[in-house]
Amino acid sequence: MYKVFEKKEWINSLYQIDEYKIYVPVKQGYYHFFLPLSEGVSPDFSFFNTRLSPKSIIFPQSERMFEFSLSLDDPEAFILKEAKKEFPLQAIVGIRPCDAYAFLIVKRNFDNPDYKDPWWTKRYQNTTFIGLGCNSPRSTCFCTKVGSGPFAEAGLDVIMYDLGDRFLAKILSDKGEAFLKKIRGGSKAHPEDIEQAEKLKHKAESKIKADICLEELLNKRILQVFEAPIWDEISFPCINCGICTYVCPTCWCFDIQDEVYKGKGDRIRNWDSCMFPIFTLHASGHNPRAEKFRRVRQRFMHKLKYYPERYKDGVQCSGCGRCIMVCPTNMDIRGIANKMANI
Repeated sequence: MYKVFEKKEWINSLYQIDEYKIYVPVKQGYYHFFLPLSEGVSPDFSFFNTRLSPKSIIFPQSERMFEFSLSLDDPEAFILKEAKKEFPLQAIVGIRPCDAYAFLIVKRNFDNPDYKDPWWTKRYQNTTFIGLGCNSPRSTCFCTKVGSGPFAEAGLDVIMYDLGDRFLAKILSDKGEAFLKKIRGGSKAHPEDIEQAEKLKHKAESKIKADICLEELLNKRILQVFEAPIWDEISFPCINCGICTYVCPTCWCFDIQDEVYKGKGDRIRNWDSCMFPIFTLHASGHNPRAEKFRRVRQRFMHKLKYYPERYKDGVQCSGCGRCIMVCPTNMDIRGIANKMANI
């Protein structure tokens, strides 16, 4: 089912919706970020992609898990209690298809038959994903090579096509339909609107030229790639800054720490990175990944080899290209994948 909305009316209607906490792309300086919509916040849907993915909306960068007391006078001292949390009905409006697809990848870690993270799953279930197709992919984009695409629908409740002064919205789920009912002024789409949208889709897909040898890599034995003499060369430029993992929408590593102040404590979950030496440091002092090449190898083996070997469904990457754009030494996951495939 398709509906057409005038852009101005669409944006104005978002401010009138009280049932959802709405996140929209907002330009700050040179970059766009997803921020909560409120008075004084102006959405800007004319962007390539946000600097950071909306991963933190479901998986906060820092999150209080539990709280406890260390006071000996407290009858409940040393007992962990779940920190108060809120799980509002929310919508991410304007999310790119690659970022919505990334949530499906991360879902395998936080919501699977063996383990369900209660906070991640509640936030994910309470979120409506209103996608905005990508008319102009960048040279760093390779979403079509990893199972997604500029107008892919996986993980979305609505996919919007930017037709200039109008949005064409395709409803993909009941959650999406419920959200669109809150938007004023929608009308039934005409065949020429849908035809224009299809042309935008094919044109955008044709712009993605990246060549990445994932099938060849999948056919390699794990130890064959793991023990290949390529990792010193690949890791040489890396400065272990960790920015690739920070901007990546599919990285899910975290650390848990206790922080105490004046007899009260919090157990906090923070994003972490396999690129940091301390990430694998044992209490004994031993570190199985003390050398840089081992950490670099772990990152790319996990995303391109371990993950597909375990789940048999693509790589742990949505092809957004953020890691390529922000790397200070110009490391490119596409070229590294090809080196791994051609050993």
